[in-house]
Amino acid sequence: MSNPTRWIGIDVHRRRSQIAIIDEHGELTLSRRIVNDPGTFKELLGDPDARHVALKATYGWEWLADLLEEAGYDVHLAHPLRTRAIAAARVTTDAVDAPTLAHLLRTGLLPEAYIAPAELRDLRELLRHRAVLTRMRTAVKNRVHAQLARHGIRPEHTDLFGKAGREFLAALELPEGSPWRLDSLMSLSADFDREITATTGEIDARAKADERVPVLCQIRGVGRYTAMLVVAEVGDVKRFPTARHLCAWAGLTPTGRSSDGKARLGHISHQGSPTLRWALSEAAQKIPTGSGPLRVMFERTAKRRGRNVAKVAVARQIPTLCYYGLRDGEIRCLTNQPDTDNHHDELAEAA
Repeated sequence: MSNPTRWIGIDVHRRRSQIAIIDEHGELTLSRRIVNDPGTFKELLGDPDARHVALKATYGWEWLADLLEEAGYDVHLAHPLRTRAIAAARVTTDAVDAPTLAHLLRTGLLPEAYIAPAELRDLRELLRHRAVLTRMRTAVKNRVHAQLARHGIRPEHTDLFGKAGREFLAALELPEGSPWRLDSLMSLSADFDREITATTGEIDARAKADERVPVLCQIRGVGRYTAMLVVAEVGDVKRFPTARHLCAWAGLTPTGRSSDGKARLGHISHQGSPTLRWALSEAAQKIPTGSGPLRVMFERTAKRRGRNVAKVAVARQIPTLCYYGLRDGEIRCLTNQPDTDNHHDELAEAA
């Protein structure tokens, strides 16, 4: 005899989580706060047969999703922003949120987020780790420049951290205490250089084994790191019906408001992965120095709206090209893409 169907909502936190279970008649049969222990979860949820679980995509959800999927439960990841929009309440607590997740899952109204495979999440963490190291190194370098500015020292080299720049810093005569702080910062910079180099080597090794990377690298401004980041953040490109859906997911399409038959486009939504959006924006910086359809589009938009708006418009086209590259294994000519015809002007107006 098969087990009765149960819908389960879990509001996950660092140390404890709230669990709510609803039966096939929509009745709440259990609501309990438990310690985040794998054995406790499995014991409380019971046989995975006919058990559908909804988790909110909050801090630290990955370990529980992996645990439940390996145990055989049907796991769904709730999109936090959309779930809050649908299930708005005057009072929001763990005891309220967990049953809400279960009810939305039972009624088929749960806004779901993509659960990437474990190996893809590992690649994301590797790429994001490099991005974090780079930002930390930049912060250290900015501290070096600030220390020189406090002493009225004007660097003689464009690259203060190249060979000549380091020799210049080593020969400086600074007041007591300052040399030690400068040496400390330079040591930290060297440590970050070493770690970034090691991380980049691991990324390059994986890039060489991925057949999608050479395809994406055909796009102006996209190198191996950006290509790998697109692969990791997008995941299965078939989950996007069109290139516009991918661009909207990346937060590069305009928001819109419509009332009384009048429509107004706003700025880009900034939804989705900030890491991917940053990488696409960096890639767009190289378009003005290149050639081809993207350069033509940039120049045309820049004349009407300015260079900053043009860069945002071009950044919108890069994931469009990536979409076709990932889906078809080749980069389609920009002018042959029905998704983008006449749409870059729309984006430029909203950027």
